[in-house]
Amino acid sequence: MGGGKRARADCDGWVCFEDEAGFTRRPPRGRTWGRRGITPVVKVSGSRSGRVSVAGLIAVRPGSRTRLSHRIRRHTGRKGERRSLSERDYIGLIDGIHHLVKAPIVLVWDRLNTHVSHVMRELVAARNWLTVYILPAYAPDLNPVEWLWAHVKHSLANLSSVAVDRLEALVRNRLKRLQYRPDILDGFLAGTGLSLDLPPPSP
Repeated sequence: MGGGKRARADCDGWVCFEDEAGFTRRPPRGRTWGRRGITPVVKVSGSRSGRVSVAGLIAVRPGSRTRLSHRIRRHTGRKGERRSLSERDYIGLIDGIHHLVKAPIVLVWDRLNTHVSHVMRELVAARNWLTVYILPAYAPDLNPVEWLWAHVKHSLANLSSVAVDRLEALVRNRLKRLQYRPDILDGFLAGTGLSLDLPPPSP
């Protein structure tokens, strides 16, 4: 990470947190109402084929509306099909938010293999507006996108088995709604205990 990149990021830049999650046809379990003595049962398919991978990015800058961007890939389980997001998927997400905010970006994410691969390092180095920081190991509580996934998965709790394309549509719908709720996104950031307030000017 060069000093030039850091200087550009400190000048009116955005801090972006990224993380990824997977959604399958087996829904998360959650609390619900039921008749006393009768435990509600949600029937799901025995098939586990197909999943939805999502990369989410929360962009924050003091004085600006917090933004959410995402990229989704559906995996059908076909032979030879990639089972995770690629470097191109991640860099496409980052390029998209940069096009939206039109400012330098400080990206914070974990040490996922795809994040630190040789290909990704080359893609990052080619973008002089992008500065990357790696989160410490075992510190998911410092990433507000982890709170985003918890929120989305809670909204899908106890969902009856659906086709993979329907599951993808539901995840897109939940994320689309949150794009118009910056107050909730700010709550995810508050949950980490991090503060992005600008420091007071030097005397």
